[in-house]
Amino acid sequence: MEVKLVLAVLVALGVASCSDASRLPNTKANHWALLVAGSNGYYNYRHQADIAHAYQIMKRNGIPEDHIIVMMYDDVANSNQNPVKGTLINHPNGQDVYHGVVKDYVGKDVTPENFLKVLFGDAAGMKGIGSGKVVASGPEDHVFVNFADHGGPGIIAFPDGLLHVAQLNKTIWQMYEKKHYHKMVMYIEACESGSMFQQTLPPDINVFATTASNATTSSYACYYDEMRHTYLGDLYSVKWMEDSDLGLLGAETLIDQFHTVKAEVNMSTVCMFGDAEIGSHYFVGEFQGTEVVMSPAPGASGLPKPAFDAVPAPDVPLHIARKNYELAKTEDEKMDALSTYGRLTYMRQFTDEVTERIVDEVAKTNDIVKSAVLEDKVLLRTAHGCYQPIVDAFHNTCFHLGRNSYALRKLQVFVNLCESEIKQKVILDSLAYVCRKGPWEGAN
Repeated sequence: MEVKLVLAVLVALGVASCSDASRLPNTKANHWALLVAGSNGYYNYRHQADIAHAYQIMKRNGIPEDHIIVMMYDDVANSNQNPVKGTLINHPNGQDVYHGVVKDYVGKDVTPENFLKVLFGDAAGMKGIGSGKVVASGPEDHVFVNFADHGGPGIIAFPDGLLHVAQLNKTIWQMYEKKHYHKMVMYIEACESGSMFQQTLPPDINVFATTASNATTSSYACYYDEMRHTYLGDLYSVKWMEDSDLGLLGAETLIDQFHTVKAEVNMSTVCMFGDAEIGSHYFVGEFQGTEVVMSPAPGASGLPKPAFDAVPAPDVPLHIARKNYELAKTEDEKMDALSTYGRLTYMRQFTDEVTERIVDEVAKTNDIVKSAVLEDKVLLRTAHGCYQPIVDAFHNTCFHLGRNSYALRKLQVFVNLCESEIKQKVILDSLAYVCRKGPWEGAN
């Protein structure tokens, strides 16, 4: 802590404290920030709180309001379940981070298609939708993207759709070829978020990305609030933002922040991808705002809080139901919590059974080891063409993945099948047969 404060003072005085200090952030730099909460529902409170907090960091550190674009469903702050209407907090006893957030795209406008158009700068494509704002960046500009939501192998979820790794990769390449940025940094909070960049993001197109987890494991939620009956933040997200809240953005490189977050997020594997030179040679402030701030943000918690209550993101609904039972003050509240827990447990077992039946159907015509298909963690390497249509079919026919986050855990099975070179048609036919009475909801 003391070292960081000394560095901040040196930077503010224009004193070179290391070999990189000669290229301090340009306070006139053209910065853009795209901040996306890709979920809805009160139990997903933390995603919108993460993004609202990120907005406050960008705004406070000098990124102009018209260069910050926010996508969030916006159904949490004023939800009937929120005991403090019109507010969101991101850590225990924290300051409201919702007030003042300018929301450009809400509700049904929060889609993967709109996200890609906004990121690419397709103003014509967004005309008449929300604010119409897009990332109108050019070859000298820095772009910062922060996404918080659920994910799975090769996808990140939106309330009513899915963003596939191939779609994101194509847009990034188009932006590079059209010179839509000088450098771009992406922070992704989602389960299996490493799969969005592993083996697809090259080191030479001026993009640096960090993720909450690797390609095969979950991210973690944290900071359960007894009054709000939900988790306030995601571990990776709150740790990078608590670090940024210290006000040392002009003294800390991106790789410094990565290592700080990686050390504090010891439950999932925080990863980085792409151009490591950006991480080691550029300061955090060159993407999160270049104002020199000599004190922590108003209402910030000072030293980062330990997150002893962190839980795997897929299990958040179960943990909330269990805590609601433990904190219940009446018999009716206990029965409601038990009913919710029972429904969740039943639907998760049902989701497991449906997935197992799909594998059984595939096994009728293919020599596969069922236990391996159900349990292995094969990486999605070469089978994107097989995998993407199957995930879309599972989403449309079996379980809507934006409303059944547990079902995202089952997508690994389709990675395993596709990477084993099982014919796509066989998998699709098996899925259609087993899910002929679907789609089902309720596995959150």
